[in-house]
Amino acid sequence: MKTKSPGFFTDQPLLEAIKTPLRRSAQKAVQYSAAATAVLAATLLIASPALSQEWPTKPISLIVPFAAGGTTDVLARALGDQLSKSLGQPVIIESKPGAGATLGADIVARAKPDGYTLLMGAVHHTIATSVYKNLHYDFQKSFEPVTTVALVPNVLVINAEKTKATNAKELIALAKASPTPFAFGSNGYGTLQHLIGTQFAQQGGIELLHVPYKGSGPLTTDLIGGQVAMSFDTVTPVLPHIQAGKLRALAVTTAKRSSVLPDTPTLNESGLKDFDLGTWFGVLAPAGTPKELVAKLNSAMVAVIKSPEFRERMSKIGAEPIGDTPAQMAAQIDNDTKRFAKVIKDANITVN
Repeated sequence: MKTKSPGFFTDQPLLEAIKTPLRRSAQKAVQYSAAATAVLAATLLIASPALSQEWPTKPISLIVPFAAGGTTDVLARALGDQLSKSLGQPVIIESKPGAGATLGADIVARAKPDGYTLLMGAVHHTIATSVYKNLHYDFQKSFEPVTTVALVPNVLVINAEKTKATNAKELIALAKASPTPFAFGSNGYGTLQHLIGTQFAQQGGIELLHVPYKGSGPLTTDLIGGQVAMSFDTVTPVLPHIQAGKLRALAVTTAKRSSVLPDTPTLNESGLKDFDLGTWFGVLAPAGTPKELVAKLNSAMVAVIKSPEFRERMSKIGAEPIGDTPAQMAAQIDNDTKRFAKVIKDANITVN
């Protein structure tokens, strides 16, 4: 006697009756899925340009990671003033000093990548990468470079009344004869001023006491007041005080002389060697900012930087306008990060 397996249908009409509506349901599901995919793709294509076209619709925050009154602050305000006019929205300068400029950078790194929170970064951030061991961001991965705004020479300055040196050699001689180390101020641990002071002390064979500040404003105040003997700050914040006779410029740290201090020699001319250190400043956006938005930011900022009005303003403070592409700025950041990593390792500079 033959038996039928209970696991299979043998009634063909019944089987077809069940399978037919299943086929139709599957076909409709595929059709709906394809239509939904097409709509989603079209939406994404439309949304991206729309974002670029609509931005900006509200004020933009430009974070300055140093105290007010320094070069970063001056450049940010000069850029922000003209950018506000061209974009039709206020550019608000926010001072967020601390931890060698890393505090302000951390704020921007965690901000929404929508073009409304930007960082006025500087060469100091490429140095901090190797100095600070517990940063919450990666300077090369957490930001989208927009453009380099300007390059500013650094200058060795002293209090004109309290320190009688007239050149770098005389300053070194006075430091060697002093029973206590001369104090030099900087914008914080791991800034370019810190590295310049370290290199100057090594080459001069002297001991210097490093005193970090939150920016050029408080540093310059203490330098004029005699709380520190010297600094290697950028030209911009100290220039008015040099011109007023309160501070004395002994040498610039770049390979060539500054256009606003033509009579001040370079450190290389003063008997030291391998000094070609200036400070660049530039704008960065949080990582993930849409490429078309970065391009729009770059276009607007470069137009300002190349304008006669901005260039005239820069010439008065000893700054050289740049206005490069995001790719060029990224290459500069990469080069400086590698360059200063070796300097910091050799000098054994670190902050936990």
